[in-house]
Order: sequence, then structure tokens, then C-alpha cells
Amino acid sequence: MTTLETRPVIGAGIDRVDAPLKVTGKAQYPNDVDRPGMAHAALVRSTIAAGRIRGIDAAEAEAAPGVLAVITHLNAPRLERGPTTLLGPSPPAPLQDERILHYGQHVAVVAATTAEQARHAASLVRVDYEPARALLGIDEPDAEVLVNPWNLDHERGDVRAGFAAADAVVEGTYTTPDNTNNPLGLMSVVAAWDGDALTVHESTQWPHNVRTSLAAIFKIPESRVRVLAPFVGGGFGAGLRMWPHVVLTVLAARRIGRPVKLVLTRPEMFTAVGHRPSSVQHIRLGATAAGDLVAVEHEGVSPVAMDDEDYEPVSLGSAVSYACPNARTRDRQVRLNIPCPGSMRGPAEGQGNFALESAIDELAHAIGMDPLEFRLRNFAEEHPPTGLPWSSNALRECYERGAERFGWSRRSPEPGSMRDGRWLVGYGLAGVAYPAYQAPCQARASLNRDGSAYVRSAATDIGTGTYTVMTQLAADLLGLATAQVRFDLGSSDLPYSPQAGGSGLTGALGNAVHAACRGLVGEFLDLTAADPGSPLRGAGIDDVAVSEGRIHLAGDPRRGEAYTDILARHGLEGLSADGRSTPPGSEDLGMAVAGAFGAKFVEVRVDPDLGLLRVARVVSGIDGGRILNAKLATSQIVGGTVGGIGQAMFEDTATDAETGRIANATFGDYLVAVNADVPDMDVFFAGGPDRATPIGTKGVGEIGLVGIAAAVANAVHHATGRRIRSLPITIDRLL
Repeated sequence: MTTLETRPVIGAGIDRVDAPLKVTGKAQYPNDVDRPGMAHAALVRSTIAAGRIRGIDAAEAEAAPGVLAVITHLNAPRLERGPTTLLGPSPPAPLQDERILHYGQHVAVVAATTAEQARHAASLVRVDYEPARALLGIDEPDAEVLVNPWNLDHERGDVRAGFAAADAVVEGTYTTPDNTNNPLGLMSVVAAWDGDALTVHESTQWPHNVRTSLAAIFKIPESRVRVLAPFVGGGFGAGLRMWPHVVLTVLAARRIGRPVKLVLTRPEMFTAVGHRPSSVQHIRLGATAAGDLVAVEHEGVSPVAMDDEDYEPVSLGSAVSYACPNARTRDRQVRLNIPCPGSMRGPAEGQGNFALESAIDELAHAIGMDPLEFRLRNFAEEHPPTGLPWSSNALRECYERGAERFGWSRRSPEPGSMRDGRWLVGYGLAGVAYPAYQAPCQARASLNRDGSAYVRSAATDIGTGTYTVMTQLAADLLGLATAQVRFDLGSSDLPYSPQAGGSGLTGALGNAVHAACRGLVGEFLDLTAADPGSPLRGAGIDDVAVSEGRIHLAGDPRRGEAYTDILARHGLEGLSADGRSTPPGSEDLGMAVAGAFGAKFVEVRVDPDLGLLRVARVVSGIDGGRILNAKLATSQIVGGTVGGIGQAMFEDTATDAETGRIANATFGDYLVAVNADVPDMDVFFAGGPDRATPIGTKGVGEIGLVGIAAAVANAVHHATGRRIRSLPITIDRLL
């Protein structure tokens, strides 16, 4: 598709357009919503991980001051499970029977006049349990095992023959723990009924999914459900599914006939809105003495909840990351008595890349080759499974420029050979090939008599800068200043948008905005097509360019006229156009649609006596396609890197092996990277626009995190000679 003329506003690192609202406290998050007559809800959670409820005594709670309702499985209506979405089946509907499937499961919800009254009454609900033996470990012999549940296992070539031809083979088992999404903003819901019409303010990354799910569960038309999320206090994947606490809030509001607000506590966030599932991964790699990768075998095992279908194929990325003729990836899931896992920044790749890139380093060491040279030698010039050319791939540039900026040539190859005083110094790197993702999306663009534009779609901005980059893109496509464009999102009343997740929203939404703005220019050209008074008479969309509020002939800015003049001459207050985007297909394009690529270089310092580990520097080279706003894209990579440091060194959701209780479900006990842990960071972008889509973006939300854990582990090995195959890398593993 021919694009309209590119304007300088694209790529410029302008400040966030929503920043004034945020810094002045005027941005309304779901937790800020206040409705007349609003009540408050609190949850009662299971204190066992498996079994059943023998009985519930809610009398004392119901008699407590301010209590309006106590809802349990004994008096809750029968609710159907939500629909299957792009991300798979919805979580189970709450309060439908007496079964307990995990510790912290919602067993009752209390509605009261104030939040304090609701919490107090919730503490008065008495639940009599009949415990059963909980299945909690990934190696539990009695647990159900799901083999290739989504049919994503991969095999090509002859893996056995590949290993037979290898001069060096390395294999190992790598483990990653549960991590928990911990956005600063607690997940919140406000639900209000008006007859059979429902309005919900929710900390969601996908308003249309919440609307569709609630309509199905409560058996009302989607047109009667409105979901609002103009501002979300972070998500990291926690807001991608519609979780049971949302259903309970809506149910409580319907029961008492008043709006109800529920704000999850921090401990509840650990059991109510998903988490990155743990993994046990076995990798075997083979290479020739010359450094050619000839065989890859990667098997992963992850847990899934008892009544859920979330799936993260941790091994899948190993099938496409390197040019290797023989590859096999396999994933299994084990059903356990755990809270439902869900997406967390860099899902599947965050775990799988740690194992693969650690093993790649081990193999390079085994054949005596520099880890960077080994990766460059086995760079996949084409998409390995199909042999198709990439729509774009600047990973080689990321490696080469990153190595120069980092000073990789100063690396002494022998582990333990570099020091700075008492500190052991290590250099490590990791490559990343993040999969492409894009879903169908819609947008609408309008241009008004005053020369301003209004563009909208039901997306969310979870802090990534969607408001800003879409304002820039629309201004670029319409030839306006950014101050003349208003971009609106966060309401299910707006045109359909997929989730803010999978590093796919900028592409999906941007391509829809591109289509809408192109269509809007076309609407103006339809007016001038037979207009004898217009210098644009007879011009089509491919004949024109836009700038300074005008449409003009391409290459001749003098022959054109302003949008406002066209509207005035035809007596119109404005024009509108709809646009939609669909995912590009590799077969139709004749090339493999590429996701983002990246190379991560890390320097660590290790105190050999105390086991202290410090990350001193990080250089990230990223191929994110066309960068719409370099400032915001850099911010995404920096933020993702901080998350990667947390994954590498700190984050571990600890579950008690006997009870299933999460033992560190507070910020006092669950450690995340803080300012003192964040080193100097250097971020650069490589490559250019991707050929698969009109705007050429690829998304950078996830790739900032992926690869950091492996690069840290590889640097630790270089510093100490110790190969750490289990995250997080803590003091006890370095002593």
C-alpha cells in the first residue's frame, strides 16, 4: 500500500501528550472513580490449596455495620464461563461450586457502605474446609500432564543425525521461578448498573474483551455494556484477561442495586490477576568444531491451573532463533493447585530465552569460540522453519554495533580473568528474536471545520505511550501539527481494538489509524474530484501529499487547498472515515513476518568473598522496525531492562510447598529491581521500517526484558567460572 508523505513529526522524541494530566493528578484511573451512592467490596479468599467447602457461616458478617450483601457459592447465581478470546479460554467463573482449586481462591465477596466496613465484614466470614492433598510441584507424579496442548511443537530436519555429526554437544536443565506482575497501580473495578445497562471502569489492557465477556456471562447484549479504561496504572500483562474479581464486582453491584468499587490488595494481586509460570527446561545443542550449529533440542515443562487453559510454549523460540538445519522443540504442561498463570512481560520468551542463550554460550565455550562470533556465524539470514526471507531483520547490525559501543573487544576470554580491585568483572551477551504478533483492529478519523482532527479506537495506554505515538502518526498522515490532533482511547464504545499486549498494539492500531487517515483524505478528494473550483480536481489518493493542514499534488505544494476551505465550500462541519487493519500473512507476502530482534550486552561485578552481584552496564541494540517516537521507545527498552534485571537477580514468587500459600506476597518480601540496582544503560535502534505493514513498526514492549537474564548469567560465568542455570541468581549461588 502506498503511504502518504512522511512528515518530520514521526520519530521525534516529543513528550507524552497525556503527561500534563498525569503530573497534575487529573488523569482518572479506575481507582479514582467515584459514583453517587457507591458501595465497596472486599474478597474472602481460601486458606487451603485443594479440597472443598463443607460450610460457610456468613451470619456475623451480614450483621456487621454497613454490610449490604455477602455472596458465596450458596447464594450466587449460575454463571457461564466467559468466551474464548484471542488469548484462549477465559478464567473460570467464580463462586459456582464448593471446590477449592488453589490457595487464595475467591470464596465470597462482601459489599458494604465503606471499604473499611467491607474488609472488616470479610474477616468475619467463617469457612469450614475439607482439605485434600494439593498438587503443588512441577515434578508431582500424580499431576495431569498435557502434551503439546496448543499444537505448537516444532520439528525439522533430522535431530539425531545432527547430533551424530556434531563435534561438541552440550546439554543442561535450566529452571525459572514464578514471577508476579506487580504494576504500581493496584487493579481496580467500579461497576454500575442502570436497569440492564452496565458501566464498568476497570484496570484492563483490553476493554472490548471485558465487554464481550461480561455480556456473555450476564446474558445481556454487548451494546448494553460499556467498559472504560482511559488510564491504567501499569499492567505488564496482568490486565490482558478478564479476571474473576471483575465478575464478582459486577455481581455485587447487581445484587445491591448500587455502584460497587473493588480495589485488590497487594497480596490479592499475587493470586487474582495471573503470574509468569515457572519452567523446567532441558536443552541439548550440537555444533561442529568450525562453529556451525547443527542440532537444537529444547523441551520445556510449565504449570497450569486446575481449571484453566493458559499456555506459554517456552521452547518455541528456539526453533527460529538460529540457522540450524535440525531442530526439535517440545512443551508440556502440568496441572497443579495454583492460581491461574497469565502473561507477564515477555511471556514464554522471558523463560525460554534464558535457557537457550545460556546454552548457546556454553556451546561457544565448549568449542573455544567467542560467544559473539558464534552467534554471528549462526545468524539466521532466512526464517529457519520456512526458508522465506524476513520482512526485516537487523539482528546482525544489533550485534555488531552493540559490541562496538559496549567494548566487547576488551573482553578477556578466560573466565575469572578480569578484575577491578576486589571485584570480578564479567562480560555477557544474549540475542533475542521476539515473535511477530498483530491482531485485527479498527479506528475512526474525523476532521472538523476548525481544522482539528479527532482520531479514536478502543485501545488502552498502559504507560507505553499509545496516546502520544498515535497522535504523532495521525498528525503525520493528515499533515497537521500534533497540537491539532486529539487521539482518544480506553472506551469500548470506540472502534474495536485488540489488547495492549504481545508487542502488537502499535502495529495493529497504527495500521488501522493509517487506513482511517488515508480514507479521510480520500473523503476530501471525493468532494474535490468533480469540483471545478478546486486545484485538486481529478486527483486520487496516490496523486497527493499532505502538509500544513492542506492537501496538495505530490511534488507541487502550490497546487492544493486547506481542509477547512474544502469543508466550507461544501457547507460541511466535518468529514469522517473508518479504517481497519488485518494481520499480514507470510504466504501472501512471500516473506516471513518478522518480530523485533535485539542484542543485549551486560557487564557485571561479583564480590568473590561476599557473593554480591552488581550489574554495571547494559547496552541494548534493538531492531524495532520503524520507530515512531524514539524517546518513548527508548523508555520502553529501559523499563524492560529493569524488569529483566529483576528477573535475573531478584524476582521469585515463593509458594509454601506444604500449603500452597504464597509466602512473599508483599513489596516488603517480593524483591524487584530498584533505583540502586539500575546501571548505566545505552539503547540504540537498528534497521528500518518493516516491509510487512504500511507503517513498518514491529513493537518494542517486550523485547527490552527478554535476553537480560541470559546476558547476566553469561556475564556471571565469565566473571566467576560458575554456570548458573537457575533464576534468580542470588548470593547463595555465588558463594
